[in-house]
Amino acid sequence: MLETSARLLQLLSLLQLRREWTGAALAERLSITERTVRRDIGKLRTLGYPISASPGIAGGYQLGAGAQLPPLLLDDDEALAVALGLTAVATGPVTGIGEASVRALAKLEQVLPGRLRPQFSALRQSVSTLSGPPGGVDPEILTAFSAGITEHRVVSFRYTAADGGSGRRLVEPYRLVSTGRRWYAVAWDLDRADWRTFRVDRCTSTPAQRERFTPRPLPARDLAVYVQESITRNPYRYTVVVRLAAPLAAVAEQVPPDVASVEADGPGHTIVRGGWDSLDLPLITLTTWGVPFEIIDPPEMRERARRAASLLQHAVEIPPTAESGKTVRPSH
Repeated sequence: MLETSARLLQLLSLLQLRREWTGAALAERLSITERTVRRDIGKLRTLGYPISASPGIAGGYQLGAGAQLPPLLLDDDEALAVALGLTAVATGPVTGIGEASVRALAKLEQVLPGRLRPQFSALRQSVSTLSGPPGGVDPEILTAFSAGITEHRVVSFRYTAADGGSGRRLVEPYRLVSTGRRWYAVAWDLDRADWRTFRVDRCTSTPAQRERFTPRPLPARDLAVYVQESITRNPYRYTVVVRLAAPLAAVAEQVPPDVASVEADGPGHTIVRGGWDSLDLPLITLTTWGVPFEIIDPPEMRERARRAASLLQHAVEIPPTAESGKTVRPSH
């Protein structure tokens, strides 16, 4: 059995791990009796940790918010993840949180064990961050969405859609997904009775918590892939699929994840899938890259390319004259 001080630290770590624990579950994890759990909970309360208890079979213990933030207990991997995350957020697209991230990172580095410092230094030097889009995301909005997701609570907020229309949305939030440039919330829209993806920077009010909800089956196993499909293909008239004669790494540098999806097709080719409302614009974009490509889908895009190639060939075969508006016709 663990010594009392070590057991209290492990108990505190478990309470920070998830929202609520039953006494029986804590006793099993710590290999002690439920009576000892109750005594240890009492000791943590005397140390200033706000731990609430709900009675009954479904009741349990919950670490609440207090006047002061209790110290977090992190293992080695968690400490490295937090330090690296703070480094990224300090220069990321979340409005107003950079300075706070720098302060938090400085505090964490002061207490980071010596054995982790070389790993953290190597990780930080190996990661680069590209600048995000203009503007940013209010961290309070991200936090409100995150709380709704964790506590399974309906949230309401005002939202401006892509077409400029504004209104209040009532949703069940399930996941926050970052593309590196923007944040998106995956949620079940109660008014529309369907899954929706919301761009967080288009929220014009902080999500307010409402009643609890019972989680639904998710629309996809991988919600990051689901968001990418939602923002790069579903809203558009055409889904364009092309095969570029360039390696995946080179193409990924040119194509942000919120514009199209990319996947390797052998060592020297890449498949690109993206949504467009016009077939002329992707043709123009692709030809300006200067990389040979093959049009896979849609078939009408290949016909557009044939017509464009014919017009361009015609334009270069007829030499211009010195007089404006006139051309030299080839003699027969």
